[in-house]
Amino acid sequence: MNLPPYLLLAIAIVAEVIATTALKQSAGFTRMAPLALSMAGYAVALFFLSLTLERIPTGVAYAIWSGVGIVLITALAWVVHGQRLDWPALAGMGLIIAGVLVLNLFSKASVG
Repeated sequence: MNLPPYLLLAIAIVAEVIATTALKQSAGFTRMAPLALSMAGYAVALFFLSLTLERIPTGVAYAIWSGVGIVLITALAWVVHGQRLDWPALAGMGLIIAGVLVLNLFSKASVG
């Protein structure tokens, strides 16, 4: 697939966020539609992550994957599931975002 590597990574992250949100809605594997969405989402996420790893170093890709994924999943949990976020949670998410930015803007670990 000849898409830019960071677009491949973005697709993987969005698919994983959708899958994780659906997993919560599967109610412990008792609701089949959210479970099927979750399984499909994880399959798409891993496929696109594997394509990403052909062109972005593993450490960089995984840091972005996990950092952005945590922030997006937490934001969706707040919107969809009513999870409350206190100041320490918001500060932690800010630090995660800062870490991803530092890694991408200042690190010498570059796209391979």
